[in-house]
Parts: sequence; structure tokens; C-alpha cells
Amino acid sequence: MSRNMPVPTAEQSDLAAMLDAVMSDVHALPSDEQPTEVAGLRRRLAELGVWTLGVDEKLGGGGADDALAATAFARLSRKWAALGWAAVQAHAAAEVLGGNPDLRSRVHTGEIAVAVTQGERIDAAAEAPHVIVLAEDCATLFTPESLRYRPLRRTGLDGALTRTVEVVGDGVPLVADVPAALVRLRLGAAAVAAGIADAAAEAAFNYSATRKQFGNVLTALPTVRESLLSSSGAAASLLRQVQHSASATPWQAAAVLDAACESAIDAAAGAVQSHGGYGYLTEYPVERLLRDAVSLRAACDSTSVRRSGALDLARSAKGSA
Repeated sequence: MSRNMPVPTAEQSDLAAMLDAVMSDVHALPSDEQPTEVAGLRRRLAELGVWTLGVDEKLGGGGADDALAATAFARLSRKWAALGWAAVQAHAAAEVLGGNPDLRSRVHTGEIAVAVTQGERIDAAAEAPHVIVLAEDCATLFTPESLRYRPLRRTGLDGALTRTVEVVGDGVPLVADVPAALVRLRLGAAAVAAGIADAAAEAAFNYSATRKQFGNVLTALPTVRESLLSSSGAAASLLRQVQHSASATPWQAAAVLDAACESAIDAAAGAVQSHGGYGYLTEYPVERLLRDAVSLRAACDSTSVRRSGALDLARSAKGSA
């Protein structure tokens, strides 16, 4: 476990160790150029029970509590942010598809990927995923046959196989708890951001603790120590927050996500700076982490989420007046 993580339970520690072992077995990061390998990783995580770990057992999931699910999202996203975000959407999809057990079971096994979105951009770690579009009071399922996909360039989240979609066929209305799905997506994305921030802070600390300059390691400099405290403290706060936000309302989850995305970008940018010019080399993980943080903010559309959360907050004030 990282030094930024709250003291883990035995279950959280075992889960983190298992995910670390899986990631260490894969020599290359998931890539858009290798969609078959990405699909294989999705199925492997499903076989290990991680892909829909936090979905209720009554819906075919692992039944883990929200803190353990957040641990999985964050730990996975330290190295595979694209798959972490796709796993968050798999959780939301399995819950929204409660009335469609056949399709839901294919989500649990990783056979298919489902993007859950409120817009046209999808990041489901699949070339032609199913798509669930959430509106204010309803959800609609679109199969690959009813969609036209176009690749979308982005900065990070390699392996997300980012697409924009155009509806060319009919969708299937779903009976869904849209507010609950939004909370799941927002808190899950915040956990992904926390994992990115955690990895960035850890990389900055490890580099500074071993890199010598002027006859001593960088951590001998007070300004470096203070910078490390700032980034590690932000990561620690994020990890604690996402593990204990399960009962959040949609506007509260929006606020958590907004802060998490900005903190992840700040932590990753600080980690790049801590490496000096080396931070921009692909052989160091921090340049990827910064790109992932920026792309995650776009993938979950934090600007729209912020506006939606502000509107929900205003409505709640009227309701309590």
C-alpha cells in the first residue's frame, strides 16, 4: 500500500496486493492500438471478481462495500486509469440494467463493455461498446448496431478507446434510478482521480528521496519537503474522502468529483516539476499520470457536472425553505 493510503483493512490490503500483482504481470500499458489486449484485461479483471466488485450480489456483483470498491478503482487507476474509469461505468451499467439480467451478466463477465454517459463522448475501453445515456429522469440503452462510432483524440487514458457516438437506430428505455447512477459515476471517477494523485505523489516522493543534488538528496531541501507534503497530503485527503462518501447526494458527489479532478491534475503537475526535465520523458510515469488526469477531467465532463451539481444544490435549498 502507498504511504498516502488510510490504514487499510485486511480485505483492502489483499485487494491492493492482488491488483498490483496483476498489473506487474502486464509489461505494456493498455493501448488504443491493441484493443484485443484491452478486452483481455477487462475479462481478466472480471474473472478475478474486480470488474463489478461493488455491485450488489442480488444483481450478480461482488457485493463489496463502497469503501472496498473505491479502493479497487483507485488502486487500478494508479497505472491503468482508462480501465479504472471503465470499471466505474461497468458498475453503473450493471446497476442500471437491473431489469435485463442477460445483458447484465455479460457486463459482469467482461464480455461486453458499456459506456454510461450524459453526452456523446464515451471511454469504455472497447471499440464498439453498448451505451447507456442518462437523462434527467430516464435512461436509454443503445446497442452497437444502433450507433455510429468515431475515434476521438485525447491527451491521456490510453486504452480507453475514446469515441464519440451518433445514434442511428432506436434505443431501449430503462427503468433506472438516475440519481443513484450519477452518484456512482461521480464518486467512482473521484476514486480514479485519487488513484492518479496517489501514484503521482508517490512517484515524486520516491524520486526526491533518491535523487542527489548539491551533495545531498532532494528531500534535504525544506522547499522540496513542503511540496511533497502538499501533494501527498492532497492524495491522502482524496483517498479518505472517496472511501467515505457512499451516502453522498448527487450535488455532493459532483463537488467531490470536481475537487478530485483538480487535485489529481495539481498532484501530477507537481510530480512532473519534481522530476525537472526528466518528468517529461516517457520512461518516467509522471508524464503519463498528468495526461491521464487531464483526460479524466474531460471524460467525466467535470464542467457540466459542476453546473449540474450547482443546480441540484439550488433546488435542494428551495425544497428545504
